[in-house]
Amino acid sequence: MEEFNMPRRNHNPTVFDKAAELIVEQLKAEGKPAVPQEILGEMCRTILSKVLETERDQHLGYERYSREGKTTSNSRNGYSTKTVKSQYGPIELAVPRDREGTFTPEVVKKNQVDISGLDDKIIGMYSSGMTDRDISNHIRELYGIEMSAQTISEITDTVIPELKEWQNRQLLRMYAYIYMDAAYFHVRENGSIVKKANYSAIGVNLFGQREVLGMWVGDAESASYWGRILNSLKARGVEDVFLFAVDGLKGLPEAIKAVYPQAKIQRCIVHQLRNCFKLIPWKDRRAVANDMKPIYNATTREAAELALDKFEEQWGNRYPKVISSWRDNWVELSTYYDLPTELRKLIYTTNAIEAYNRGLRKYTKARCIFPNQLGLEKALYLAMKNITKKWTGRVGNWTTILNELMLYFPDRVLPEDLEAL
Repeated sequence: MEEFNMPRRNHNPTVFDKAAELIVEQLKAEGKPAVPQEILGEMCRTILSKVLETERDQHLGYERYSREGKTTSNSRNGYSTKTVKSQYGPIELAVPRDREGTFTPEVVKKNQVDISGLDDKIIGMYSSGMTDRDISNHIRELYGIEMSAQTISEITDTVIPELKEWQNRQLLRMYAYIYMDAAYFHVRENGSIVKKANYSAIGVNLFGQREVLGMWVGDAESASYWGRILNSLKARGVEDVFLFAVDGLKGLPEAIKAVYPQAKIQRCIVHQLRNCFKLIPWKDRRAVANDMKPIYNATTREAAELALDKFEEQWGNRYPKVISSWRDNWVELSTYYDLPTELRKLIYTTNAIEAYNRGLRKYTKARCIFPNQLGLEKALYLAMKNITKKWTGRVGNWTTILNELMLYFPDRVLPEDLEAL
């Protein structure tokens, strides 16, 4: 079967599709035979032609043969023909023109050659995690259309301009806190399969709403790359951040301080525990874990420091590198002791962004290896849109958290920061 080449545009189902479906349902209810496809196609052509004529009338400001109220020198200038693909087969249309060439129809746009809505369905399937080959098979089974993986890739490429616009959009001046983390995916590059890091930043604004500030695909996670990302956030309008919640990547706190010197930094406690357990034999892990709990479960910084001293007395001789891991990073590990109780559980780990990364992997798991970096970026963007559809609420007890943050960080919030929400 000949391949059906789809255009690189997004379109929603049109009103004549719904009208045709209603007519078919009525005929079935009356026990009459279904309307043949060619009849449905003619109905669509008739409806579209009428809408196109009405659009031109509105553009000119007067109806055909009626000069009353005419305030323009522009006039009708016949028709041009075009054939569009529809779910009822090809439809030939007479598209109205105007003398000055300023009329641009909306119901069937200037370069639109498909009105079936099939491209939207394909992008929807792609965003749900289906591979190009799976989508091709699905389209063949449902519509009897042969569509190559290349054609499907071209259709899904229509989201790339939207992705670029989203990646460069203007952000708010201030965020209460930002999570940062990276997840890895396999990509073909120069004939080899390589690991690519997807760097993600999730911000919580002053209204308590979560927002993915951006995603950047690069090589192995590094503090220098995070530095570039932080500078890009600043260039897009983020001038101030109260807090950053990050993993234990070496050099990352310094990169944050270079761009946002007033920001506080909280290292993920869970990452800290994982790093410690790598240095402890299995036979001692349970005992060490129990003795570390009083450190990160303490209610105050003073209590936590006393617990750390006691832990060092118990295990310091046996595991000095574990102790130095806590001591060397204590400033960033202990930030949350000074924060409101309601906020501590939100930032002492990076669980929120790790859950987001798990969602990205869920939507992309069918694609073990991406054909190129752009394919990965496209899939991650569509997965992000699916995940964030559910982010409709705000952080619990946010009013209390915000008031305490404003007391802890005085003179940082400007009136326009709150007006922007």
